[in-house]
Amino acid sequence: MRSPGFRRTSTTLMASALALTAITACGSSDDDGSAGGKTRITVNCMPPKSAKVDRSFFEADVKAFEKANPDIDVVAHDAFPCQDPKTFDAKLAGGQMEDVFYTYFTDAKHVVDVNQAADITSYVKELKSYSTIQQQLRDIYTVDGKIYGVPRTGYSMGLIYNKKLFAQAGLDPEKPPATWEELRADAKKIAALGKGTVGYADYSAQNQGGWHFTAELYSQGGDVVSADGKKANIDTPEGKAVLQNLKDMRWSDDSMGSKQLLVINDVQQMMGSGKLGMYLSAPDNIPILVKEKGGNYKDLALAPMPGGKGTLIGGDGYMFNKKDTPAQIRAGLKWLDHMFLTPGKGFLGDYARAKQNDAPVGLPEPRLFTGAADAKDQEVKKANANVPVENYQAFLDGNQSLQMKIEPPQAQQIYSVLDGAVSAVLTKKDADVDQLLKDASGKIDSILARG
Repeated sequence: MRSPGFRRTSTTLMASALALTAITACGSSDDDGSAGGKTRITVNCMPPKSAKVDRSFFEADVKAFEKANPDIDVVAHDAFPCQDPKTFDAKLAGGQMEDVFYTYFTDAKHVVDVNQAADITSYVKELKSYSTIQQQLRDIYTVDGKIYGVPRTGYSMGLIYNKKLFAQAGLDPEKPPATWEELRADAKKIAALGKGTVGYADYSAQNQGGWHFTAELYSQGGDVVSADGKKANIDTPEGKAVLQNLKDMRWSDDSMGSKQLLVINDVQQMMGSGKLGMYLSAPDNIPILVKEKGGNYKDLALAPMPGGKGTLIGGDGYMFNKKDTPAQIRAGLKWLDHMFLTPGKGFLGDYARAKQNDAPVGLPEPRLFTGAADAKDQEVKKANANVPVENYQAFLDGNQSLQMKIEPPQAQQIYSVLDGAVSAVLTKKDADVDQLLKDASGKIDSILARG
């Protein structure tokens, strides 16, 4: 699961029926890739008109690219979200994807399996930045030794906490919990402040509960599926620890509040209003909490995942339509370099421009590059930082020792199953953790067997 990759946005999701109607207008199946002697490429994930600042950045960057590459014509399609799960598979099946199209990390193998991606292995050497991208992110778009896409952003889960509430509860704001036992104790103290204050909140609906269960399982060293991807691996001591901890905090400690079946917007609202101590999140939540939910940057800090063993990573990138011509693939790679993969420049990397337009600069992620490219990117980011970067140092330091693990195969279907287990322990005092894990395991086995 992932945010859209814009710096800030609050647009309502488009109805799936409308999106499906528009599919035929978005594809490249009737485009031979040439227009007036130019190589033409269609691309997606342009910010919608409602995101005025981001839209203006994107359009300016495309215009600059076309000026620098007069032999390439870029036709951009806007969308929010950049990928709607309700329509993504329909576009794939209909062969209607753009020439260069946005995907979540979890989509890569599926797109290849259904034979809708171009093999770009022989072209990727022309992508100047490719060797500077983190290897573990590059590997996500490599299937059976062949390269089918290029990562654009990456994120890892951590713990957002309210420093002000920590201080009020007698806790050290500079010492976030490092274990789930510490988190439970801290949550109890924060909830004891009363007046509707909640110590720790978690999602448990719309597949988001399953997403967080996965992150919490990774943090304890567990896995959702077996190494070969064929069987569930949640009915384990680590899986039981996740559910039992949530159940104990909800019913024994009363540190999670009485309102449950929460989704991301509910929890963000609680944190932004100053009534929540902690929740799991990626760094991109912080500007949303400030810009849209009433929070304050100085009060919001980020720590690594409690547990100390692992964290869930995700992100997005671009793949290439299997119908693309060699010229279109080469043009698409040049466009990606210009837009997203040049440190300190482009749509997501022009930190000076972002700062001038009051967009947050200095968040610890995304962190895409390695070596000299990473050093350059961090240097420009630091020079233009307008958020309290010291609030995120614990997250950066702690992540160095965590195993970074991508979401499981068939993630959304599995998350739907795990939602039921998480919601049960948060809404039913007598929920049987062992039975919930056993039942969920059987359902996940069936999902994996179907492929």
